[in-house]
Amino acid sequence: MSFLRSLTLFWPGLPWVWLRGSRAGLVLAVAFAICLDMAITSTWIWTEFVDLQITLGVWTAVVAIWLIATVSALSAFPPPLTSRRDAATDQLFTEARDAYLARDWLAAETKLQTLLALAPTDGEAQLLLGTLLRRAGRFAEAKRALDTLARSDSGLPWRYAIGRELECLTRDASDQSGQDAASETAETLPLAPTIQDHRAAA
Repeated sequence: MSFLRSLTLFWPGLPWVWLRGSRAGLVLAVAFAICLDMAITSTWIWTEFVDLQITLGVWTAVVAIWLIATVSALSAFPPPLTSRRDAATDQLFTEARDAYLARDWLAAETKLQTLLALAPTDGEAQLLLGTLLRRAGRFAEAKRALDTLARSDSGLPWRYAIGRELECLTRDASDQSGQDAASETAETLPLAPTIQDHRAAA
């Protein structure tokens, strides 16, 4: 554990908020801040309004939360993010890429989902998944995947490629909506009269 990462242990919940963006960690960090604020206020500001026993109880709660949170954080400290692949994930990526190039969308997506379950910070795999979803016509899912990647640290090396994919996604989605509108217009237009219609009218 590096020194800078270990500094997050001083505030309950901070390791998971700072290093992983965890909502549970945020709740714990805010709860500890409220308890600490109450303890400081009752000790040095509202001394005549708050009983000594209540003040001691609040400080006891603060210490208990800090000890429990620190011990639990030490036992399950978030590991550092890594973008390196091991042999298994590298094999999965190769198979997913080959399936993508063969236009086998289902096999490629299955391999990528398996890879991302093992290595959720693999930016290249996330980018390939977003591209695959766009090529398969699943534009909403592709937009979500690419936006998530663009906001994460994993997407930093792929910023240019993500921007290009988002441009292609916007273009493909507008082309698809234009085709849908054209087909709907064609369906609502009246059919041209046929020879049988002319004969019947005569």
